[in-house]
Formats: sequence, structure tokens, C-alpha cells
Amino acid sequence: VSISLNKVELSVGESKFFKCTVIGEPVNLEWFNPQGERIVSSQRVALHTGEDSSRLTIYNAEVEDAGIYRCQATDAQGQTQEATMVLEMYQKLTFRNVRSPQEFRHDEAAEVVCDVIASPAPAVTWFYQKVEDRGVLPNNNLQIHKVTKADEGVYRCEARVEARGEIDFVDIEVVVNVPPVLSVLQQSFNATADYQESVTFTCITSGSPNPEVTWHRKGQQLERSDQYVLNTMEAGRSTLTIRNIIQGDGGDYTCRATNKAGAEERELFLKVFVQPHITQLRNVTAVEGSAAMIPCVAEGEPLPEISWRRASDGQSFADGDKSQDGRVDVRGRHGKSMLTISGVKLTDLGRFDCEALSRIGGHQKSMFLDIEYMPKFQTNQTIFYSWEGNPVNISCDVKSNPPATMLWRRERLTISAEGTANTRIHTTDGKSLLEVTPVSDRDFGRYNCTARNNIGVKYQEFILAQAGKC
Repeated sequence: VSISLNKVELSVGESKFFKCTVIGEPVNLEWFNPQGERIVSSQRVALHTGEDSSRLTIYNAEVEDAGIYRCQATDAQGQTQEATMVLEMYQKLTFRNVRSPQEFRHDEAAEVVCDVIASPAPAVTWFYQKVEDRGVLPNNNLQIHKVTKADEGVYRCEARVEARGEIDFVDIEVVVNVPPVLSVLQQSFNATADYQESVTFTCITSGSPNPEVTWHRKGQQLERSDQYVLNTMEAGRSTLTIRNIIQGDGGDYTCRATNKAGAEERELFLKVFVQPHITQLRNVTAVEGSAAMIPCVAEGEPLPEISWRRASDGQSFADGDKSQDGRVDVRGRHGKSMLTISGVKLTDLGRFDCEALSRIGGHQKSMFLDIEYMPKFQTNQTIFYSWEGNPVNISCDVKSNPPATMLWRRERLTISAEGTANTRIHTTDGKSLLEVTPVSDRDFGRYNCTARNNIGVKYQEFILAQAGKC
């Protein structure tokens, strides 16, 4: 038994085949791996066996494939002969996913990564501007203490395997990013609303790479519009112009400079003086017996005082006031006022005026309080008389808000809106007329009118009596 190669050096990732030849008449020819296990074909290992030879192919060899391989032949009497082959593995110089450029923050410790492998382990040397750099770490990376812009440039990572005379290198660009530095020319401005005034904020920035300047208000980034004019000029100047200033423009604005190394921001302030203006007052709908809460919100600089007036009787209410019956109460502060009516009555329905006053001026707006209530029957007559063959109209009058739907029942059975052979239903707003033409004694008795809206349901019972009978 002989193998074509007795000792082989193979680089990781390479492929190789080995031929085992037998003189004689073997009945079995097998290969065994360095662990003494019989080799069978797999994804990376292939066996091709003939009558007197066998070829072992190893694809994409790995470090773990190293060792002594045996080719064993067995004859008909069970006698065996074998040959061995030594496979030695080594790793070529390989740079693994070395990034370029590699970026670092100014004045921080920088570790330039050069991931290189080989067997035996390579010796790594770093060069900057053709001069050897001594800051090599045990993991072959290069360390730069407190990196600055002066350290920017191209660094060479060179690896050598002395035993094989193998050498390779990779060039890595080092970029140093400097955090933004930001200043403002003027931090606060005053303006008057509704006079088409404009103000311009200015920020001056420096940094590397050049910072991007954005303007923010109330957590939202401002975009170019008819109201906001954004400009970027030379020497790191950026401006925000606010045009046609209104009350809502007052407050804090943020100039924010951002680059890869970090961010910095400055707060600027716009104070806007404005006349009182009521911004929130709406019509309110309340359910009879519940509480109605009517808010009035006003803005202005300075903030105005808010008072109320009930149009039905002209009575006024300021903060802390109550009505004589104690049902009307006013509470408010900071430009907000809440008029609360407890146990709402139908007499509360109507207009209420909200007035905002300050030393600059005043503003008044009105709202309407609508009252919803469950159906109320307006019918006084509940007994009607007739006789067989004589039609009679039973009237069910209802007042409600919102309008009620009405239906008729007779002995728990609902009378169809289309009527029956001897009944008809005529419905108008708030009124339902049941026309009954008695044809027998069974048509006399109790009839029920049901009125329903989303507030509640009410029932009214009517009696149709036979004339001349008690």
C-alpha cells in the first residue's frame, strides 16, 4: 500500500487530493482520519474507490484537518496493510474585514483596528508617513492617545511571517471628527404680535466635519416655509428669520449643531407682546341634571383676566364667584377659566359670554349651552271614548331633546307604523296620533305610547273606553 504524497503542507481554504494505490487483490480499501475514524464522503470530503486504488479529496481545508491519515487495504483472508500521510495546515496572511476609513472623536483614545491572521502568528508593524509607529497593542491594533486633527492621514498596517518570507499590508485612512462648537450673537428678542414684524436669530458654528445646523421649537424641527426663512452662510453662520410674528411665536427656540463627533445647542428666546385673544370657547351640550363644564382659554401678553356673563339675566361671574343657588361656579388661572353648572336645569339653556381683559385691551366671545333631556309627555287627556265603527284619534304629545322616536303598543304587541286593518299612525315632530276604528269589544282597552331618545325612555298609557259603558 502506498500514498502518492507522504507529507503535505496545505493552506487554509485550499483543496487537495491524495491517491492510495494497492498492489495485490484487496477486497476492501478504506481511509481513516487523524482521530482514527473511518472516512466517509461528506460536503468537504470526497472518496473515489476503484479495484486497486482510492482517491481522498479534501475541499476548503481547515486547521482542524491537520494530522496523520491512514489508507488501509484488507485482503480475502482478513489481512491488512496500510500507508500513512501527514497533513500539515497553515494559515496564509489574511486581513479580515479591515475598515477604511476609521473615524474617531477628537481628544479621545483611538484604536485603529487591523485584524490579520496567519500561522504561525504574524509580526505586525504600523507606519505613518513612512515612519514606523511604536503604539502597537498586543492585539496588533494601533493606539493613539488623545487623537487630534494632526493625527489624520493614511496609516499602513504591515504583516510578516518570517518562516515563509510572506508579507502583506493594508492602508487605513484615519479620520478625526471634532465636535461642534456653537455661539450666538444675541440670545433674546422682543416683538409685538400682529404688526407684521420679523426677527432674525444667528448661530455661528465650527467643527469637523462641518456641522449641520437645525432649528427647533417645542421639540419639533423647523422647516422652510412662508413663516420661517432658514439660511446657511459662510464662516459657519446660520440664521432663522421669523416673519409676520403672531402670539404663538413667542417662547424658546433652539439652534442645534450636529456632526459625527457630537452635538451642541443653544437656547434663544422670543418675547411677544399681544392683546388678549380668546382661543378656545365652544358650544356645550349637557344632560339635564348633570354638570356642564364650559372652558374658556385666552392668550395674551400679559395674560388676561377672564370673566363670564349669563345672557338670560345679565349676571356676571369672575374667578371664585358663585351664583345665589350655588350651582354656578367659576375657577381659573393663567389664561384659563372653567364655568361649572351643577344640576343643570332647562332654564340654564342659552348664551354665555366670556371676556378676557388685560391692560393692553380686551376680547369677548359667546357660546351656547344646549340642554338634552329625556322625553316629557305634554298630553293631559289619557281617556278617550268611542263605539264600534266610530274612528277616534288618540294623541301622544312629547317634548324632548334630542327628538324622540315614538311607537304604540297594544297588549305588549307593537303596532306597526304602517298600521293595521283598523288602526293608523300619523307622526309629526313631537306628536304621534293613533287612529283607531273599533270593530269589536277587543279593540277597547289600554294603549301604550313609548317615547325614546338617547337620554332615556318614557311611557304613557291611554285608555280607549266604549261610550255608554262604565
